[in-house]
Amino acid sequence: HVTSRGAIMLEYYGRNVGIKIMPTGVNCDRLLAGLTWNETIWRRGELQAQFKGKTVLIGVDDMDLFKGIELKLQAVQRLLDTHADQRGKLVLVQVTNAPRSTGCELSALHDFCVKLVEEINSKYGTEDYTPIVWLERPVPLYERIALYSVADVAVVTATRDGMNLVPYNYITCRQGAAAEEATTSMVVVSEFVGCSPSVSGAIRVNPWSIDSVADGIEKAIKMPVAEQHLRHEKHWRYISQHTVGYWAQSFTSDLQKFTKDHGKMKCYGLGLALNTWKVVALTEHFRKLEMDHLEKSYATSSRRLFLLDYDGTLLPTNAVSTRPSEAVLDILRRLTADPANDVYIISGRGRNELGTWFQSVDRLGLAAEHGFFFKAPEAAEWTSRFEAPDEQAAWKQMTLPILETYTEATDGSNIEAKDSALVWHFGQADPDLGQWQAKELQDHLEGVLANEPVEVISGQAIVEVKPQGVSKGGMVEAIMNDAAHSGRAPDWVLCIGDDRSDEDMFAAIEHVTFSPHLPAEVFACTVGQKPSRAPFYVNEAEDVHLVLRSLADAHHHHLGSPKSPLGLGPEPDGSLPTTSLSPPLDGPN
Repeated sequence: HVTSRGAIMLEYYGRNVGIKIMPTGVNCDRLLAGLTWNETIWRRGELQAQFKGKTVLIGVDDMDLFKGIELKLQAVQRLLDTHADQRGKLVLVQVTNAPRSTGCELSALHDFCVKLVEEINSKYGTEDYTPIVWLERPVPLYERIALYSVADVAVVTATRDGMNLVPYNYITCRQGAAAEEATTSMVVVSEFVGCSPSVSGAIRVNPWSIDSVADGIEKAIKMPVAEQHLRHEKHWRYISQHTVGYWAQSFTSDLQKFTKDHGKMKCYGLGLALNTWKVVALTEHFRKLEMDHLEKSYATSSRRLFLLDYDGTLLPTNAVSTRPSEAVLDILRRLTADPANDVYIISGRGRNELGTWFQSVDRLGLAAEHGFFFKAPEAAEWTSRFEAPDEQAAWKQMTLPILETYTEATDGSNIEAKDSALVWHFGQADPDLGQWQAKELQDHLEGVLANEPVEVISGQAIVEVKPQGVSKGGMVEAIMNDAAHSGRAPDWVLCIGDDRSDEDMFAAIEHVTFSPHLPAEVFACTVGQKPSRAPFYVNEAEDVHLVLRSLADAHHHHLGSPKSPLGLGPEPDGSLPTTSLSPPLDGPN
């Protein structure tokens, strides 16, 4: 992911998804204008006379299980029980909107609240004092504005809520009444309400704790006026700038920015169930590799470069054995037999495996462990572009015990110790448990190894810790630079891979396409029809074998036929068959 102007951009199956925290606001102008309405002025006058000399709390909530109305009433009751000085002075005006649903639990909650209100009023009320003013009726806007404007404290005790704009409405109405009164407004807000981070000067409470809410109300009442004014000014400055109009403009602007390239994409639905269905986006230039054009350009080129992944590309994903088949070895021998061809296999596997498997192929370049080790064509020894691996490296000593702990806790997982990296495999573990443990492990390692020269990456059923800077893309750049300096710069390049680690190769190859120093015709191809930086695709590893065999036999065939017998041309209607779509894979490669 990347960050952009306060948003997190996630790459999700070919398109960027923006995630941004955007608290909505209120229409300040409408609320401020409402204070000048005749009905509002008349109602404010009534309320000021009714509550003269009183400390007024305001609550505006729906009758809902999660709004915490009963917790608010119990907190006021606790405050009156423990603070005799507030009896006869403290008043809660609770505006209770009609419930949006029905049910026995909701009916029981309503009955409990009404009974509690009656209990408090009968215990502490007098002829001229009612501690709880219970308004269970439609309250028009002008009356709500009037109530907000005369209240000293707004109390929100929801146990689970979204944005909840009651504090914003209250602060705005108090600001509008500033001509007549001191500009103060105090808010006691539940820490589980979405707006609580935005009103940073509010007193945040745990609504489940009756004592916490009661103490918060007492603190708000007894706070010095000067401090109340400072908090109000801070809140008003934020609310007046982040209005609902500002929110709408910001939202639409970000939406346009995030989707500016979507018109150039072709989108396909993939999956059969809610937990597997996804939208895959492919660029308009993404198409099936055409053998006709590939063979013609191959035949007319003078220096060719093959950059091939192993797992999922030369080796099918469902193969029982991890060793290359004799058919693959034969194709590679025929390609390397042509002195105009330079062939490299760039894999995440270890150097011993690759060296043993491909020792029968002459003039084959090998890059192991994502390019940490390299064996040039016709070279006898492996070399490395990085410092020699140290088994006692501090990061390895820190990482191995953590991997062992997660291996013991996750049945079916195992550790692979490469020369340059440590890999935790969980492909044989329970899928859900493996994914949970992998996410925990990655977060754990990233925290522990934050100051070490390594990076933690996740792949298809693996979590790998490897030195920084090691990637297939870096290996491709090194191969291209060596070719240019040795006078063997290619004029034709074929790069094939199947997963995210191969995207680094495709990114490096893009520079060749536009480089004046390395002019070459480039064919970057991914295996499987999925979002990729490569402009071409083939459906599966068997198609890769057909492509390479066809090129090895190219000088034996007559070119220019309408369609290659390989059947790798575009679909008759030019469309992309959704049945071939496959999600990105990440394996050892």
